Amino acid sequence: MKNVAFLLPTGANIASLETARQGFLVANEYLAAQGRPPGFSVRTLAVTREVRLDDGRITVQADAVLDEAGAVDICIAPPLLGSVSDVVLNNRALIEWLARHHRGGGEVASLCMGAALLAAGGLLDGQEAVVHWAAQGMYAQLFPEVQWVSDRVVMAGEGIYTSGGAFSAAHLVLHLIERYADRDTAIWCAKYFQLDWSRQSQLPFAVFMGQKAHADQAVRAVQEYIEGRYTEKITVEALADRHAMGRRTLERRFRQATGNSIVEYVQRVRVEAAKKRLENSRKSVSEVMYEVGYNDTKAFRDIFSKYCGMSPVGYRERYQ
Repeated sequence: MKNVAFLLPTGANIASLETARQGFLVANEYLAAQGRPPGFSVRTLAVTREVRLDDGRITVQADAVLDEAGAVDICIAPPLLGSVSDVVLNNRALIEWLARHHRGGGEVASLCMGAALLAAGGLLDGQEAVVHWAAQGMYAQLFPEVQWVSDRVVMAGEGIYTSGGAFSAAHLVLHLIERYADRDTAIWCAKYFQLDWSRQSQLPFAVFMGQKAHADQAVRAVQEYIEGRYTEKITVEALADRHAMGRRTLERRFRQATGNSIVEYVQRVRVEAAKKRLENSRKSVSEVMYEVGYNDTKAFRDIFSKYCGMSPVGYRERYQ
């Protein structure tokens, strides 16, 4: 039996935590129905026995405090609500315990924004880790030692598991059930909770909002120019001339500020515009392609799939 401990930090999203906890309990029910022993012992751990969440609206009784944790095989950090910086500041003792647990050979996992607790403890330094697509830029600023990605749902390696999206946390739970119990149990749980376990990417759900959380006003002006004229032919040379910068200087500053090259930024703006048209109009894919600045069907399809994880036709079928 694997000892699973869900942390109860100040700022925890208790709804998502409870959904994930139920996944392991349902796995135990399935195993019992097969005449097999339970696969998981599931508890909640906190610094204090009583934890107040959601600005005091919810009070949760932890199963144990950290000092009485006992045997823990895998410790799971839940999704977070509110200011990530405040959550990290208010949970230093819990973060230090989590780091000691991992240094002692224990496994750790994070559900969506809970990755901040692992990152604050230094567990993700120099590694790739998954976080929700909407939080990738913020986490890159808060924890620059981590290589944050948002094109996957679950990432696993060397006793550390991360996942993107509070509801996508269910996919991580299924991954752990398969690892610690077996695939039959995980498949049954996926069917029980009606989860599309085949989904491996967040890209079909991502919305590109522009990366403007930086202080470089010249780069911001370039971004705004691109966003206002993405249907036109845009070259790096023309942008550099227009904004009175050398090409190499502009490219360096743009990537440093946004995390994308200028060409990538133009592509992402165009794809986001295409997504809106596919969602809200009856225009053909070819018409949409021309409207957002492309005239090569293969190039448009390849670029759309790169940033969206599916074809334009597939996207329309899902979201129109």
